[in-house]
Parts: sequence; structure tokens; C-alpha cells
Amino acid sequence: MGHRFLVTTAIPDPGFQLLSDAGEVTVLPEPPDYETLAAFCASGDFDAVLTQLRDVVDAPLLAGARVKGISNYAVGYNNIDIDAATRHGILVGNTPGVLTDATADIAMLLILGAARRVVEADRLVRDGKFHGWEPELLLGRDVSGAVLGVAGFGRIARATARRALGFGMQVIFSPRPPGDRPVSEDELGEFAGKVQQVAWSELIERSDFLSLHVPLNEDTRHLVDAQILGRMKPDAILINTARGPVVDEAALVDALRSGVIAGAGLDVFEDEPKLAAGLAELPNTVLLPHVGSATVRVRSEMARLSALNAIAIAEGRLPLHPVNPQALA
Repeated sequence: MGHRFLVTTAIPDPGFQLLSDAGEVTVLPEPPDYETLAAFCASGDFDAVLTQLRDVVDAPLLAGARVKGISNYAVGYNNIDIDAATRHGILVGNTPGVLTDATADIAMLLILGAARRVVEADRLVRDGKFHGWEPELLLGRDVSGAVLGVAGFGRIARATARRALGFGMQVIFSPRPPGDRPVSEDELGEFAGKVQQVAWSELIERSDFLSLHVPLNEDTRHLVDAQILGRMKPDAILINTARGPVVDEAALVDALRSGVIAGAGLDVFEDEPKLAAGLAELPNTVLLPHVGSATVRVRSEMARLSALNAIAIAEGRLPLHPVNPQALA
């Protein structure tokens, strides 16, 4: 008998085919609620579970789980309690590196879209309100020459900085807000002499565009709250392609409504798929439905990697991309 896999939401090929070749695959017809997922994991019917970011895999679920591991169809894994998984000998795999460029493209799209008021402009044309060129119609912000503040300096942050430099932006960064750590010239590599490291407090106050590229953890939850928003420039624009809860979304709505900051471009939300009250009505926003990795190539490669992770876990091996390799011991 082959290995047994539970897939909480259908994934594209080649992922499904790889899993089918390796064993028996159960794909749920709709995303499971917490109780359903917990029951499946506790059933003993599956060797590995392939999860999505919306699947909550917390300590109580893991304590009752009878699986070898979890393969998350994402680079992030804030939906999984990694410490609890490790304690119970449950391996976790993810899909890093694949979606770097696609997500950086979305960050740059949000910068440009918010700066040049693309959503308002598109709506104006569609609503039949474009009556010809006007000297002061929908005046936006210059991107070239503006200061981009990058919160975090991992793969996606670096790819975003690379694009911003190509647009003539000045790039400053803080590698691990709200804390700090020195970044050497060697670690900067291609960015040496092109970007400037500053403290988180300076990043907040100097940025024309503040782009968030941090993982979600206890240090970064509500990293950007009412106090931080109040310290930003009144003409600044906030960009978030990281995780929704990094921003206090209700505080952001208040700040956008009252002119504390000028605008926001968001691909992620605090309580997806719900939005904070009033956010959808604000004209000074660009709101995308978590499509940072949504290209055909990227999603197919994520499917391939998450399937290979699940197969390795089912076979008792380390996955290609282990989050907690110590769990194997």
C-alpha cells in the first residue's frame, strides 16, 4: 500500500500528479473548518497533510494528530505552531524562494498603483467621467527620487529594493524591526553602497513609501499600529505584501480616513478574507486579494515543492525545505 495524503484544498499540477504517483490522495471538496481538519489529522488515516495558510494547525490539533508531518503550500507558516509540531515529532515543510520575484513585483505594483492613483483613475474612466485631459486631473506622487523604506531585508525585501533602485528610488532598510542587527558590507553584496541601513524609528519617519517584508510572529504582530502610523510622514504610503496582522488594520483605516498618512497598498489583510470596517470604501487604497505569488509558473512550482515535501515526510525523510528538521529526531 502506498502512502496516504490529505490535501485540504486542490493544488495545481504537477503537485497532484506527484502525490497520486506516490500513494492515495484525498482532496477535500471545500476548505475544512478547524474541527474537521483536527478530526482528519487525528484519524490515523494519513501520513502527511498538505495545508494552506488559512488552515489553523495549532498546539491542541497537533497534540491529537497522528500524522508524520505537514506540508504548507506557502513560504510562510504562521498558521502552524512549529514548537508544538516539533515536540510531537511532526515535520513541517514549506516552499521558500519560489515566489520571491512574483511577490516583489506585486510590492512594486502597489507602490506605483498607490502613488499614481491607478484604482481611482480606472474607476473614473469606467464610470464615464473622463472628459479629456485636464491639468490637475488625479495628480499623484512621484516614485523616482522618493524614499522607499524596507522593513526586513530577506529575499522578497531585497528583490523589492532591486526593483525600486531601477525606478530611481532611494532605498533605506531596517533588517529586523522592531529590533535591530548590524548588516555587513559582505552581507549587503550587490546592495553595498546603494542602500542605507537605518534604525526602525528612522525608517518610519523618513520613508515616503514604507514596505513591509517581515514574518508574522509575536514581535511583528501589529508592528504598524496607531502610534507608528502617527510618526509616518502625512504624505507617506504604506505597502504590505507580508502578512495582514503585521498591521493594525482598524488603526490604518482611521489613519487613512483622517489624513495621518496619504495612502496604502495592501495584498494581505488582518482577518482574511474579511476587511476592517471602512477599508473598502477608502479611495486612497489599492487592495489586492493576496495574489503575491499568483502567477502560473510560481503556483505550479509551489505545488511541486509542497508535494515533494509531503512525499519525503510520508517516507520518513527530511522534506526538501524543512522548517523544523529537529522534529525528525
